[in-house]
Formats: sequence, C-alpha cells, structure tokens
Amino acid sequence: MDVKSAFLNGFIEEDVYVRQPPGFEHPKFSNRVFKLQKALYGLKQAPRAWYERLRKFLVDQGFQMGSHGKDLLIVQIYVDDILFGGSSHALCSKFSKQMSREFKMSMMGELQFFLGLQIRQTPQDTFVHQSKYTRDLLRKFEMADASPQMTPMSTSTALDADEDGKEVDQKVYRGMIGSLLYLTAMRLDIQFAVGLCDRFKASPRESHRTAVKRILRYIKFTPEFGLWYSADSSLSLLGFSDSDHAGCRIDRKSTSGTCQFLGTSLVSWSSRNHFQILWMLATLRDYGLTYGRIPILCDSSSAISVAKNPVLHSRTKNIDVRYHFLRDNYEKGMIDIVKVASENQGVGKALIKGKIEGLKCTESGLSS
Repeated sequence: MDVKSAFLNGFIEEDVYVRQPPGFEHPKFSNRVFKLQKALYGLKQAPRAWYERLRKFLVDQGFQMGSHGKDLLIVQIYVDDILFGGSSHALCSKFSKQMSREFKMSMMGELQFFLGLQIRQTPQDTFVHQSKYTRDLLRKFEMADASPQMTPMSTSTALDADEDGKEVDQKVYRGMIGSLLYLTAMRLDIQFAVGLCDRFKASPRESHRTAVKRILRYIKFTPEFGLWYSADSSLSLLGFSDSDHAGCRIDRKSTSGTCQFLGTSLVSWSSRNHFQILWMLATLRDYGLTYGRIPILCDSSSAISVAKNPVLHSRTKNIDVRYHFLRDNYEKGMIDIVKVASENQGVGKALIKGKIEGLKCTESGLSS
C-alpha cells in the first residue's frame, strides 16, 4: 500500500514559522507569519513526525512489537510505502481497513516490484531478482552488447593500486561500482568481486576498470539470477563463515564473509558474523520459534580451537576482547562452530565456474 502525501500527516512538536505564501496572504495580517501545526515536505522534522504519527496510530490500534498469541503481522515501512504480510488473510484485510480509515491510501495489490527488486510469488515459493535493473545497468554503461563471461572474476586476480597504470574517469568508475553495489542486494555471487574493485574508486586505473567490466559481462550472462525462498523449507538456522586471509596486496588486510540460511533459503550475508546470527536468532524467537545451538560452519581449524578451548586464551591474550565474542556465545550454548571443507566455502573468494553452476537460481529454472 502507498500513503498519499505521507509527510503531511505528521504533527510537529517544535515551533516552526513560515512566511505567508503568495496568493494566500491574510487580508488583515499580511505582515505576519504562519505557525505550522503539521509537517511540510522539505522540513527536516517531516520524516520523524510522520514515523511518530504512524507508530502512535499502530500502538493505539493494539499492535505491539513482537508476536501476540498465534497471530503474526509483519509491517515494513519505507517512507510512504508500506509492505505487510500476516499469518492469515483476515488479519491482513483488517490491517488494510484500519490504515485506510486513518490515512488516504492506495492499495497496490500483491507485491511484484519494489525499489528495483522484482518479486514473483506462488503458493510453493517466492523468487526475488533484479533482472530489469541488470539490463538497465548494462545499457547505461554501454555493455549490453559485450561478450558474456561465465565467472565474475578469475581466481588468480590480485588487484593492487597500480600507480603506474593508465588513469580512467573516476566519475564513471564510481558510477559502475555504486550500481553494482546495489545489485549485491540479491547477488551474493558478485559481492566479493565488487567489494575488491570498490577499494580503488579513489584513484581507479585501467586494470581496475577491466575487472569491473568483467563483472558487468558476467551479470549479462546471468541477468535472472536471484534468491529463491521455498514455502516447504525448514526453519533451521545455519551460518557460514569464510575469509581471504591477508589477501589485499596493498596492506595485507583480510577479507571476511559470512552468510546465513533459514532452511534452504539464503536470508542474510555480511562481514559481521558474530552479531548477525545472534540478531537473527533473537528475531526468530520473537516470532515464536525456538532454537538450540546455531551451527556456524568455518574452514579455519585454528579459529574453531580458539572459540571452543578457553585454555588457548593465554596464547591470544594480546587480541582485543571483542574477538572472543564467538567463544563467549559458544560457552553460553547459543552457537556451535563446525568444521567445513575449504572447497565448500565461497563467500570470501572469487567463484569458479563449477561453484556458480551449483548455486544457480533463476526464475526460469530453479536449482540449488
């Protein structure tokens, strides 16, 4: 649903005065100013006032943050767009009517397109992709007719500052990187390659642009890749952690990567594995789901030993306490660190052709 003139619904608490607009001057007090009661577009207070008005309305209607009995309604608000779904059609219908009575609303029907994301829903599954955005991106950077590539980056690629290389247009390079970063919202397969190229946007060279163009040729080969969520999937929570140790040729920093699965569905990925998995655990428990230890699969035996064995603390006492966050939660019984073969970890490195084929998920043919 879409809220009409959303920011005009908010009441502001501050004293804000405006000049009388031309054509609306008071005939007797034309030299005075107006005091605003409601927010206007352009005011810094407008977004906060609208969100507070909406929050207060929902609370007054009996809604609360979290589950209530067996009923569950999830509401996602983005400025004036509201996405919602619930455990029953009756619950969704009731919410829609309550909102329409309070605000002027436009019901948009079943979610199919949102912020560049395309959503296809069936009773069996939901598929989210960015194929239209991908094709528009290729046309924007004149890569629509380029020859496709089957991988986003060669496993032997090792980019550095290349200070002696030919300089390229910084504005265009940053535009490419920015567009690709938005595409990573649904494309974990290009996240490592895009992140590596992003390091050089301050002073891009020809070698960096060549690497970015390879990513563009790869997404031309895979425009319909996306995320698939099965209605029959289990609700078991599983995390993976991987790193490219000292892989940066400039400062020898490491690139870490994590991803989290709910059943067979990839639901989150980031470089903050120790916080992300616990946040998801708390959220799922709020929805009425209970879990024991959450397994986190890692290919580093030394990291697993440090996390599980407190005796090793004396050997790592020079490391800041926050790096022992995993061990603390392991001892609390919230997570479990499990060894996984390095060849099955692809989050922190460039993907080879065989791995991409194994992870492929498109709208026309789903596989996992």
